[in-house]
Amino acid sequence: MNLRRIFNPSRYAVLLGVLSLTLCANAQSTAPQRPRITGISHVGYFVSNLQASIAFWHDFLGFDEAYDLKKPGSDETRIAFIKINDHQHIELFNEVPSDTRNMMSHICFTVDDVEQMRTYLKSQGLNVKPGNGSKTRTGDYAFEIKDPDGTLVEFVQSLPDGLEKKAAGKFLPDTRISTKIYHAGFLVGNSQRSLDFYGKVLGFKETWRGGGNPAELSWINMRVPDGDDYVEFMLYRKLPTDSWGGKNHLSLEVPDVTKAVETLEARPAFKTYGKPLTVATGINHKHQVNIFDPDGTRVELMESHTIDGKPVSSSTAPPPPPSHD
Repeated sequence: MNLRRIFNPSRYAVLLGVLSLTLCANAQSTAPQRPRITGISHVGYFVSNLQASIAFWHDFLGFDEAYDLKKPGSDETRIAFIKINDHQHIELFNEVPSDTRNMMSHICFTVDDVEQMRTYLKSQGLNVKPGNGSKTRTGDYAFEIKDPDGTLVEFVQSLPDGLEKKAAGKFLPDTRISTKIYHAGFLVGNSQRSLDFYGKVLGFKETWRGGGNPAELSWINMRVPDGDDYVEFMLYRKLPTDSWGGKNHLSLEVPDVTKAVETLEARPAFKTYGKPLTVATGINHKHQVNIFDPDGTRVELMESHTIDGKPVSSSTAPPPPPSHD
């Protein structure tokens, strides 16, 4: 008997390789998968004077309040919901923040399966509270975690009987200065940790880096994996000692910033606003204008296209060293 014809080492190695690949593929297929993250659902901000803030959003920027939630056992509004479009809104919290420098409450992303997201994040080693199948007070499924800088990040799955779905097609006046949240920016002290969290874990894609200082990076833009909205890391060496409202900002997309400014300046509420609206060209070569709510939170109107239609190269400057603040 020729044992070499019975036992072929090279063929055996090939079979082991195929078996190993099959086992790996099976393991990957059974590992929890990340559901689709389709965009920014909303951003929440604390306000010190709810009526003044609603007037800013309604009378000046032209949006409607679609609904609200009352404080438990009270007729006083806890959260007012300012509708941007059928899938995006702003939440105004009639509460004092724990740190009065930071008026940003949280940012929320839309997912197509909130329990799948909960399972996936737990599989990535994140501290996620167990779900109980209950709905939020707005009638949707949602839960929250914190990012590496402590920013509260919410994931929401809209349901047919939720307040947002019930308001579909309503509260969309022609006076709206914008019809889309373009991006949301917030302070980040350790760029690599945030890149790992938003990029490696959540699947966001880096699209651009920028800054006015060629020696040090200022911003990193990260787009949601299954949509066009993005977040902007506002990098820092040291946290601002005064209001963070210029950094923790909201950007609304407009087709023409100059025309948007003309529209706002023609409104009676512009006199109440009492500040000049100055159109500028950003480092990204896009026209923009900064507007500030009564608490100093920046609302940026920005065009989605560059002034010449050409993309701007990303900065190659290094990020600031990790902050210990």
